[in-house]
Amino acid sequence: MKLLVIKENNSFENRVAITPDVISKYLKLGFEVLIESDAGQKAGYFNAEYQKNGAKIIENIDEVLFEIDIIIAVQRADFNHSLLKTNAVFIALLNPFFQTDLLKKLANFDINVFALELIPRITRAQSMDILSSQSNLAGYRAVIDALYETNKCVPMMITSAGTISASKFLIIGAGVAGLQAIATAKRMGAIVSAFDVRTSAKEQVQSLGAKFIEVKTNEKIDGVYAQEMSDEYKQKQQQLLEDTICNQDVVITTALIQGKKAPILISEKMVNSMKPSSIIIDLASQNGGNCALTKPNEVIDHNGVKIFGFTNYPSRIALESSKFFAKNILNFVELLIDKDKKLIQVNYDDDIIKATIVCANKKITNENLLK
Repeated sequence: MKLLVIKENNSFENRVAITPDVISKYLKLGFEVLIESDAGQKAGYFNAEYQKNGAKIIENIDEVLFEIDIIIAVQRADFNHSLLKTNAVFIALLNPFFQTDLLKKLANFDINVFALELIPRITRAQSMDILSSQSNLAGYRAVIDALYETNKCVPMMITSAGTISASKFLIIGAGVAGLQAIATAKRMGAIVSAFDVRTSAKEQVQSLGAKFIEVKTNEKIDGVYAQEMSDEYKQKQQQLLEDTICNQDVVITTALIQGKKAPILISEKMVNSMKPSSIIIDLASQNGGNCALTKPNEVIDHNGVKIFGFTNYPSRIALESSKFFAKNILNFVELLIDKDKKLIQVNYDDDIIKATIVCANKKITNENLLK
């Protein structure tokens, strides 16, 4: 079996889909590991280190695509698919709900395509949950960026020259990224508040020492993912956020609804109410952003309020996020092989496979993407 790792070509993507420490595990599974030259360089992993661990460096991937069984990437998908053999496997982050044209293109070829965003959040799939591992690091890095950019001291300080009050952080969305942002901001001494539509998030937020702000309503949801709320709820939510945001020094937004454009939670009016030198970091910018003024991959200054719209926060901490990514994808690849026979064997009845596969037999297979 041959596995190929391709080099990312997006200027905002610094991660790589394999790190040197997992190569030996692929070799034990029966793979020959081929890596496009300099694939890991931007993440801090170099060709020599990959070779030392048993991988082969490839200068021109077109010369080997015809013999590859599995191709893995972070999110690059623009290689020559026509060179792939029948039933080859391609695995990456594909943002499938927002890249339907890409899926239609991939469906022209007789290959199995897996979108890692769709890995279900079930116990059996925890070791493969790339969204969680990457979101965790994104939440951490968002706070670090805020610490760097703010012109205010974060922890409270009592000195002979006077007292400095602690900075106030508001985290909107208490999922994996939000909870890590809360924990990191608390460790730095900030006063942290958090908001989430899910009632189950309250206990988690409070366990980290943050204040949970909530809409007073009988409309409640629980579960892993946020959901669309009623218009009445949204009006109360808007008023709550208006009353809260004006007093914050840093706001980090992480709210996403699977398969939909990110909900606008911070209006221009709210931004105008914030103090000059306040900061908004919008972790939902890849899907449009939670702030009405967010511009993807730009930092804008709106009346003294800085709004950060980086679409790929895990890429800003690429050395570590690549390690997590590589281990998650290795665990997923193990589902696709017969370990005894050392053959690719896709079990289309497996719950994780069914949830994650988006193209097979020259068609788009995921029902949620056909709606």
